[in-house]
Amino acid sequence: MSTAEKTIRDRLFALQDLGYRDFQSKLMPTIDKETVIGVRTPELRRLAKELRGTAEAAEFLRSLPHQYYEENNLHAFLLESIRDYDACVKEINRFLPYVDNWATCDTMSPKVLGKHLPELLGEIYGWLESGETYTVRYGVGMLMRYFLDEAFSPEYPKRVAGIVSEEYYIRMMVAWYFATGLAKQYDQILPYIEEGRLEPWTHNKTIQKAVESYRITPEQKAYLKTLKKQLIVCLEKREEK
Repeated sequence: MSTAEKTIRDRLFALQDLGYRDFQSKLMPTIDKETVIGVRTPELRRLAKELRGTAEAAEFLRSLPHQYYEENNLHAFLLESIRDYDACVKEINRFLPYVDNWATCDTMSPKVLGKHLPELLGEIYGWLESGETYTVRYGVGMLMRYFLDEAFSPEYPKRVAGIVSEEYYIRMMVAWYFATGLAKQYDQILPYIEEGRLEPWTHNKTIQKAVESYRITPEQKAYLKTLKKQLIVCLEKREEK
């Protein structure tokens, strides 16, 4: 363990909240509870802000893999402060293979990425094709964050719909993508639901999340509910044959 790692780990344990650790662990069934210290996110962000730009932070970023969940989240927050796009992407690619949970994956969102969308798109395609659960999830998340508004293209949901995986955390992110797409690009995304282009679990989860969204109108929600029932009927007919 490097000197920076030990110093930072000691500081994280000084911020430990055991009650919060127990609560947080229940939200992350894929993570061993013993690797969760129990540090609240605002405290982690304050520590990251304090460490940014220091030699200690640079040494910590080089020290992979980390042992604790909060160390990974701190790593993600430190990456957000990198202002050079190429350097940031390089560090993200170095870190992604060590991301082992949805919370760390979804937390990491450096602002510099949004200023380089054409270059970022190529990186995203690579992440989507990686076959690694949280790298794929990260790629879908970045498409959702940056490419569902003015930068939207019909090519992007086609890419996401083409992801084939049995991994829960990928399928859930795909559903989240399409539910958000219904809120932002309703006419472009609706055919994926009307025509049953998504596998059944993702189809139904997309509708569920869309119906829960305040950005979907009551009329749209009512229609989407009929599409959930319609898919069930179609699947039953297929089984009968």
